[in-house]
Amino acid sequence: MSKAADLAKFGSGISGGILQVKYTQISATSQIACAADTDTEISVLAVNITPVSTNSIIKIESMVNGEWGVSSSVFNSTWFFYRDSTKLSAPAAGTRNVGILMGSSLSYQADDASSTPETANYMYFDTPNTTSQITYKVGVKQSENSTVNWNLNRCVTDSDIKDQERGISMICVTEIQG
Repeated sequence: MSKAADLAKFGSGISGGILQVKYTQISATSQIACAADTDTEISVLAVNITPVSTNSIIKIESMVNGEWGVSSSVFNSTWFFYRDSTKLSAPAAGTRNVGILMGSSLSYQADDASSTPETANYMYFDTPNTTSQITYKVGVKQSENSTVNWNLNRCVTDSDIKDQERGISMICVTEIQG
């Protein structure tokens, strides 16, 4: 179940002070179809924030647990964020797949596509220059030749046995006074 919360409003009045923290944390499992070479939103990992100041810096953090349906997607994917519909990532570079994190981290010394979970753990600093509400979302792009499922918070086979792990994923935004 999704849980969003406003953790703190410190308003220190000095540059670098934390103004507010919001997050969404989910333990539900799902499959997200990721078409080849297509930016894909993971819409359940989204959080809204209304910045206090146009000078604020928004620190976006995410930890995404799950498993790709094709093991080579571990190495052939990039993770990034959206600010509303704007992709936040490295700048375009020819036909390269660009993001913030290149590939998912594998939690086992050998890959498979049924019971070896992956993790994407990354962050980004954004300067949105607004006091209107913003929705930040997790995004991913995989470069296989076909649609591949990202199995959120679960393994591909998701059987009720001890080596079929499940996890929790989250996105967190911190407004920092600029």
